[in-house]
Amino acid sequence: MEREGLVRTDDQGRIGYSRQKPKSTKGGGGSNRVVGSLSVTRRGIGFVTAEGFDGDIMIAPRFMHAALHGDRVAVVVFARPAQRRRPQDGSAALEGEIVEIVERTLTRVIGTVQEGRSFSFVVPDDARIGRDIYISKDDAKKAVQGDKVVVEMLPWTDEHRNPEGVILEVLGRAGDARVEVTSVARAFGLPEQFPEPAAREAEQLPGTIGERDVTGRVDCRSLVCFTIDPEDAKDFDDALTCEPLKNGNVRLGVHIADVSHYVREGTALDAEAYSRGTSVYLVNEVIPMLPERLSNDLCSLRPNVDRLTYSVFMDLNENGGVDDYQIGKSIIRSTRRFTYEEVQTIIRQGGGEHADHVLRLHKLARVLLKRRMKHGSIDFDTGEVKFKFDATGLPSAIVKKERLDAHRLVEECMLLANKTVAEHIGRVRKGQELRPFLYRVHDVPDPGKLRDLALFVKQFGFSLDAKQGVPSKELQKLLERIRGSEVENLINEVALRAMAKAVYSEKNLGHYGLAFPFYTHFTSPIRRYPDLVVHRLLEAYERGTDGQMLADLRKRLPDISRQTSARERLAMEAERASVKVMQVEYMKRHIGDEFEGVIGGVTSFGIFVEINDLMVEGLVRVRDMEDDYYLFNEKQYQLQGRSRGKVYRLGDHVRVRVVGVDPQNRDIDFAIVD
Repeated sequence: MEREGLVRTDDQGRIGYSRQKPKSTKGGGGSNRVVGSLSVTRRGIGFVTAEGFDGDIMIAPRFMHAALHGDRVAVVVFARPAQRRRPQDGSAALEGEIVEIVERTLTRVIGTVQEGRSFSFVVPDDARIGRDIYISKDDAKKAVQGDKVVVEMLPWTDEHRNPEGVILEVLGRAGDARVEVTSVARAFGLPEQFPEPAAREAEQLPGTIGERDVTGRVDCRSLVCFTIDPEDAKDFDDALTCEPLKNGNVRLGVHIADVSHYVREGTALDAEAYSRGTSVYLVNEVIPMLPERLSNDLCSLRPNVDRLTYSVFMDLNENGGVDDYQIGKSIIRSTRRFTYEEVQTIIRQGGGEHADHVLRLHKLARVLLKRRMKHGSIDFDTGEVKFKFDATGLPSAIVKKERLDAHRLVEECMLLANKTVAEHIGRVRKGQELRPFLYRVHDVPDPGKLRDLALFVKQFGFSLDAKQGVPSKELQKLLERIRGSEVENLINEVALRAMAKAVYSEKNLGHYGLAFPFYTHFTSPIRRYPDLVVHRLLEAYERGTDGQMLADLRKRLPDISRQTSARERLAMEAERASVKVMQVEYMKRHIGDEFEGVIGGVTSFGIFVEINDLMVEGLVRVRDMEDDYYLFNEKQYQLQGRSRGKVYRLGDHVRVRVVGVDPQNRDIDFAIVD
C-alpha cells in the first residue's frame, strides 16, 4: 500500500493516510479524498463543504484531530452507511476523517485570559474553536485574569496537546460592552484602517469635476432630484427623480453615485475594496468599504453640489410595467436631502417641499409593490431594532424600527432599477451571445426545509402544501394569512431560515424570493463591491468588447462571486454579534425585571424566548424548570411536564424574569414567571 501511495509511514513508524492522494470532488468512484472548508458547531461537530461535492461531510470530534473551525482540510470519506438517512432530504449522511490541514486560516484568536500557577491560557470567544490556547508567562504581555486579548497562534499539529500562542494586544476587561464590540471587529478580521497606498490614492483624487469628466454624460442638473436616507446617514449613494410624460406615463430616474469613475481597476483602492467586499455596520460604528474621502465626500450625493452618477431612466405605465428605459452615465445636482421621517410626513399630510414629486413617487411605489406581489414576490418583515446610547456610549434603550411608506418608496425604486439593469444585460436578443455578468441570485428552497416549515405552521392552524415544492406565490399567501397574528414574527423568522441564502453568481439562477428571472445589485457601489463591478460591466459593454475581454471576464467573475458572497456572510455575522453584545449590556441593567415574550425555539435543554418589541432573545434552561420533569417532543416542537402535563410550545406567550447575563459568552438567562 505504501508503494502504491495509499499510506505513508512517518519518522516514528506511524502509518497514516497518504497526503499525496489526488482530490476527488464527487465522492463516488476513484479517490475518496476531498478538500474543502471545515465548519465546526458549538458542540464540536465538524462539517466539511467541498466545491463540486454533493452535501456536507460530517466530522466527529475524534476524527477532527488538530483541525480548527475555518481551516481548509483534506478529508477521507468513509463508506456510505446503508440505512442511516438525513431527516431533511432523505440523502445519505456522509462521514469522514480529516487527514491533512491544507491551509490554517485561523492564525489570530480573541479570548479571555485565565491564569494558572506556571502559565496562563486564553479561552476563545468563539466556542467553535473548541481549544484553550496556552500562554507562557514570557508571552503574556502583562495580561491578567479577565483581560480580553488578541492571541497569535503558534504552529500546532499535536492534537493531544492544546495549542500555544503569544498575546499581541490587550483590548481591555472582558465583559465591558465597548471592549466586546472591539473584540467582535478583531475576531472577524475587520480592518481598522486603510493601507497607506489606498489612503494616499483617495486623498489625491481631484475634488472638482472638470469639463472632461462631464463629456458624454446625460445632464440631469435641471431635474428636481433628491435623496432619501436615515437621519444618521453620512453617505448618500442614490437619488430619485420622477417626471410625468405627455402620454400619461411616468419617467422614474434612479441615479447612483459613479464610484467606478474614481476607483479604477488595478489600483490600490480597488484591491482594498475587493478585499473588504462590503461595508460592515456594527451597532456603534461603520467599517467602510471605501475611505471617507470617497464615501462621505466625492461619491456622496450631497445637496446643491454637482455629482457624477450612473442613471437608469424607466418609463412606467399605469400598471407599473416598463415600456422603455435608458441606462447611462450622468451628472446630477441634488436639490434636497430628505430623511425617511420627513418623506413620511409629506405622504401623511399630502403637502410640503417637493410634495408633488414625493407623492408621485409614493403612488408609483404602491403600483410597483402590487405588481411585484401579483407575480409571486415574497415580502418578509422580520423587524429590526436600533439602540439609543447614553453619554458613556452604552445602550439606554432598544427601539423597534417602524417600516414606513417612505422606506417602501425607496425599496421599490431600487428593486426596479436592479431588475432593469440585470434584464438589460442578461436577456439575450436575436443575434447576440450571452454576455458575462454578475447576478444576485436566490435559489429555490430545499424541499426538506419546506416540509419542516409546513409541519411547523400546521401547529398554529395554518397550511402549506410542500409535497411538490412551493412556488414563491404559495409562500407569499401563507405570509399574508399570518399577517397581524400573534405568531407573525415567529413564522416570518422560521420561513426565512427555510430559504436558500441569496448570493452573487456569474450564473443567472433567478431570484426566488423576489420572483424576478433577472436580478443584480447596481444601487449601492459605495458600500458593496458587486455594485461597482456591475457599473464597470455596463460601461464596458457600452464601449464595446472583444473576444479576449469576454474570455477574461468569464474567468474572473466566478472568483469575484465567491469573494463578495463570503465577505457579505462575514459582515452579517459580525453585525449580529455586535447587536448581541449591546443586547446583553442592556439586559445587565434589567436583572430581576419581568417581560412578556414569545417562545421562538424549543430544544432538549431549554426554551428560547424573545421579548416583545425589544427582540432580545434569552434561554430558559430545563435545569432551572423545577416544577416538573420535562420531556422533549422534537416533532411537535414542545416540552411537556411528565407529572402535571404543562406544555411549552413554539409560539406560546410567556412571562419571563431576567435571572442572569454572561457578557463574555453573550448569553441571557430567563426564568418562567409562574
